Amino acid sequence: MQTNFHDTMSTKIWLMLIGLSILWGGSFFFVGVAVNDLPPLVIVTLRVGIAAMTLWVVAYAMGLRAPSSFRVWGAFFAMGLLNNVMPFLLIVWGQTQIASGLASILNASTPIFTVVVASFLLSDERPTPMKLVGALIGFVGVTLMIGLPALLGGGSLLAQLAIIGAAISYAFAGVYGRRFKAMGIKPIVLAAGQVTASTLVLLPIALTIDGTNSLYTASVESWAAIIGLAVVSTALAYVLYFKILELAGATNVLLVTLLVPVSAILLGWLFLDESLESVHFLGMLIIALGLSVIDGRLWKRG
Repeated sequence: MQTNFHDTMSTKIWLMLIGLSILWGGSFFFVGVAVNDLPPLVIVTLRVGIAAMTLWVVAYAMGLRAPSSFRVWGAFFAMGLLNNVMPFLLIVWGQTQIASGLASILNASTPIFTVVVASFLLSDERPTPMKLVGALIGFVGVTLMIGLPALLGGGSLLAQLAIIGAAISYAFAGVYGRRFKAMGIKPIVLAAGQVTASTLVLLPIALTIDGTNSLYTASVESWAAIIGLAVVSTALAYVLYFKILELAGATNVLLVTLLVPVSAILLGWLFLDESLESVHFLGMLIIALGLSVIDGRLWKRG
């Protein structure tokens, strides 16, 4: 019997989603620091390369080993392209042309695209009207919270389309990643395999196009941002991502993109002395409303 993933969003999974949003919320800050000294290709390659080394060290310490199957590694490469190489490059390049706030808004369209993609490719994740309406409400909340001027004042159309392209790639990755559950691969090994495959794809491209000169001139702040981006916002985050994907399905795991802007704004308030205004609270309330509609349990009781 097929599992209806919409009904498996327990409190534990919601807490895991919130944790993932905090880890990924920091990535926009880390990228914003690193792009001052390093080209996009170098940032993305360092991100997945350092994450891969971190994850394999942890995996081997836990007694886990890399799979030897060509089929599994082929799936790692496909997942790496969809979930790392294409979206990371598009987002980092886009952030060289537009503000991180606008990038966050556009990235928050991911659940909407995921609902559409999953409806065509996954028989057990057909969209319900509540799920689609909830995703749209959440997107409105993100737009309001970050600000209409960011959305309307935007900058490069091509850069904005790049962020949308990244959101679509994430949607396909969430759907594709469902197959790993049947393979019985541990989330930490899956995360390590994915970023390893991504590193093998990106490294020769980065060396050919950007070389290594920027590595020697980058500031201490940029290197610290790269370490944070790789270890916290990639290695740790992807272990959590694949665990949620295994438990709750593609559509539900990518609800995190509605929570990421909330985390980013709250982190800025806590650690960067940024102010919280009434519009931020209103946006967060609307996002919470959208997520409650997607979850559905409270509304069904009503």
